[in-house]
Amino acid sequence: MPPARSRARGPSAAGAGAAGLRHIVELTGRESEGITLVKPEGDGWVVGVEVVEDRRIPSSGDVLALYQTELDADGELRSYRRLRRYRRGSGDQGESGS
Repeated sequence: MPPARSRARGPSAAGAGAAGLRHIVELTGRESEGITLVKPEGDGWVVGVEVVEDRRIPSSGDVLALYQTELDADGELRSYRRLRRYRRGSGDQGESGS
């Protein structure tokens, strides 16, 4: 088992999630649907954020996207990327690597 990491400084999981969401909203200019993942990694955090990329009527046709951010120990953005795009009504196809 790896040694426990000290998180004496930097954000909590909730703070990291909020920071990741804020970064994605600022970078993409899109409306957030919510946070899908917050996990510690190395000396920072990985945060998944779902956003609406294209609104449709009915809303089941909305195009959503899943973004992943990597934050440093202080909650500052290291990197981000879009993992996938999908229609709201298409359902979850499962996650890889879980």
